Amino acid sequence: MALKLYNTLTKRKETFVPREQGKVSMYVCGVTVYDYCHLGHARAYVIFDMVKRYLEYKGYDVLHVQNFTDVDDKIIKKAQKEGRDPLALSRQYIEEYFKDMDCLGIKRAQIYPKVTEHMDDIINMVQGLIDRGYAYEVEGDVYFAIEKFSEYGKLSGRSLEDMKAGARVEVDERKHHPMDFAVWKKAKQGEPAWDSPWGQGRPGWHIECSAMSLKYLGNHFDIHGGGRDLIFPHHENEIAQSEAFTGDAPFVHYWMHNGFVNINEEKMSKSLGNFFTIRDILEQYSPQVLRFFLLSTHYRSPVNFDDQKLEEARKGLSRINNAMGELESRVAGRTIDSCLDASQLVESEKALYDKIQQTKQDFEVAMDDDFNTALGIGNLFELVRESNAFLHGQTGELSSGALFVLHEVLETFKEIGLVFGILGEQNEQQDSGMVEKLMDLILDIRQDARQKKDWAVADKVRDTLKEAGVVIEDTPQGSRWKIE
Repeated sequence: MALKLYNTLTKRKETFVPREQGKVSMYVCGVTVYDYCHLGHARAYVIFDMVKRYLEYKGYDVLHVQNFTDVDDKIIKKAQKEGRDPLALSRQYIEEYFKDMDCLGIKRAQIYPKVTEHMDDIINMVQGLIDRGYAYEVEGDVYFAIEKFSEYGKLSGRSLEDMKAGARVEVDERKHHPMDFAVWKKAKQGEPAWDSPWGQGRPGWHIECSAMSLKYLGNHFDIHGGGRDLIFPHHENEIAQSEAFTGDAPFVHYWMHNGFVNINEEKMSKSLGNFFTIRDILEQYSPQVLRFFLLSTHYRSPVNFDDQKLEEARKGLSRINNAMGELESRVAGRTIDSCLDASQLVESEKALYDKIQQTKQDFEVAMDDDFNTALGIGNLFELVRESNAFLHGQTGELSSGALFVLHEVLETFKEIGLVFGILGEQNEQQDSGMVEKLMDLILDIRQDARQKKDWAVADKVRDTLKEAGVVIEDTPQGSRWKIE
């Protein structure tokens, strides 16, 4: 089945055909670095991390570019409030961004361009727009003339008349049209500024992404991503100025936008007091649980964030991790006969083997349908149920066929988990070896106590671990532990 994705530009699902066979070029709008990243950032970057991972799973070589807006009104305002240099402030929050995203297991882009490092590219683009008649200068400010671009509004579906009637923009009689937007802004006293043909100033917000994506990905590229809030005006303006500048369309072949985050059914907003940073959430939940929660809803739908849903995500992820833990304990140190095939399996083994193949197929069908992660995760739970049932039916020494299919189940969990970024690779699990050793030591101490019939100590170890969410199971093969 071919991958289909919903294209915001055409308002329909389309078969994904990259411009260059085997390669995908992708630009994702980055953060304005003046504060810590919030839950909305987490959703966007987890989503596009998943997109990148699945494209790589499909065999594509993905070139991923994501910018930093490191000079902006918000940065300047906060720096002035704190009595700091704006560029030093933005550098600090770039570092904080990477800390948050690394914690969430976000794979890094190949290129992270910054506005302040691309002033020549931006100035050249602004001058090109003026030369082509799409922009005009007024007293040191340069505006894009939206009426000159006949297709303005094609991404958002808005007409110029509707935009003019509903415009809530600062009145500026110097503009040709109320919705004309700044591509270069005249410097104000005390603000960072760069020399240009129109005097000292700095870029408008929208021009930066166009200049940097064109520089690194060319006049056409495959995927441009961001949150729904960027459709208008940011991405609408990107299309207009990019296609006006190059004289070539389409600028981007597939536009992807993720849905909003709601807090208890209301849109997250600082003004409503329901605003959460990533760090706020990670004080209570692991990065894997947050990723699992965010991917449990289709990326284009709004996701409602509340403690109950996060707790459900924690329990759901624990089911998968516990299943993997039991599988690993049963196959650890055992030789797997890789020469076996389905014809050599007994009926119960063959049934589980067939379920593995069906899970992989169903996973790809779900993901090929506009990255339906909710359905893809559902496929994992079905495999958990089937593998648990198979394991519970095994008594005594495992046969070579049973070992073979259990190993295949484990590898399937890892393969799909890698796409979702929820199993086996996050920072939290980098110290898993230490945890395993500590738990082995605790179980050895408890076993010594049981052999000495010191039931008080043995029970205290078991009960204390249970209070911490770790369950001890005593089996004929020895004691095992799992996270509840």
